Amino acid sequence: MKKKTKIVISVVLAVIILTVIGWWAFCVKMYKDNFDISGKSYEPLMLRVEDFEGLECTEYSFPSDKGQMLAGYLYSNGDDQRGIVIIAHGFGDGGHNSYMDVADYFARNGYYVFAYDATAMDKSEGEGMGGVPQGVIDLDHAISYVESNEDIPDLPIVLFGHSWGGYCVSAVLTYHPEVKAVIECSGFNSSPDMFESGGKEQAGSVIYAMRPFITLHELFNFGEYASNTAMDGFDSTDARVMIVHSADDNVIGIEYGLDMYYEEYKDDPRFTFIRFEDRGHNNIFMDPDNTYLDELNSEFASYVETLDYDYEAEENTERFLEDKTDYLNEHLDRERWSHRLDEELFGQFLEFYDAAIE
Repeated sequence: MKKKTKIVISVVLAVIILTVIGWWAFCVKMYKDNFDISGKSYEPLMLRVEDFEGLECTEYSFPSDKGQMLAGYLYSNGDDQRGIVIIAHGFGDGGHNSYMDVADYFARNGYYVFAYDATAMDKSEGEGMGGVPQGVIDLDHAISYVESNEDIPDLPIVLFGHSWGGYCVSAVLTYHPEVKAVIECSGFNSSPDMFESGGKEQAGSVIYAMRPFITLHELFNFGEYASNTAMDGFDSTDARVMIVHSADDNVIGIEYGLDMYYEEYKDDPRFTFIRFEDRGHNNIFMDPDNTYLDELNSEFASYVETLDYDYEAEENTERFLEDKTDYLNEHLDRERWSHRLDEELFGQFLEFYDAAIE
């Protein structure tokens, strides 16, 4: 009887172990499919230096943790710069390019701006970015590069990040407490938050069963960078911190960022909170009165209706992409496309940085 009991227990344990291993492997695959990727900016919509009057750019190249070379860009416009803004871009189809208008704003208002393409994005090396903590690693190396580059003036450093970049500029403070100020837009506290927030709509409550395995995977691959959080960064420095988030953000829920930070730091004078209700995620710092994106989408939708083929059919994917590219190259109003920032909001950002470095 005892022998049969041992056999049953052994079989049950084996099934449990195999189930756990299988689930772990599935979770890791889902994570890699979503985050161990490369990205390229979509050429017709890319911003260009010549879109911005007086903007100048010098390109650099610097190594990250595995020796992969990252593309860096130092923007300026005029003289008498009083600080350096380092931009960490969000997670998407490419690197820093879609934040060039942000770089332009700070450059024409008295700051050097250093932006870069994270691992495997646009001009930077790497077959894939590996995972969310890689963003903090790349930013850590970018800050050190700026501080050690004799071509770049020794000026106070402030950080600006959106989404993935918002998490990065916050968590990196653990390694760079010398940073004077951080503006974090639509970010999150811990690395697995990005997987959880983005995956809830597709996976529902199953996402919570996946999170522990994602956490372990990141710890194995990124060590202390994976366990370090935005709040760890905040607590490691005297830097001033501005948190910007919108309540209707359906990419990174506000409960993963501003709401959590407000509860912890609402009485700390270092912290400033800007809460919007209806700006979403990607357009949080765009001028809400600027209608060009809506106009462009409407005009393109009308154009699509004139096509004489089924543009949604898989066999026409490449053809439709070519037609879309041709349409945008011909019809995009580059002046209106590249000047959509909410300059009133950015005026608050500028005052915040100025007060931190004075």
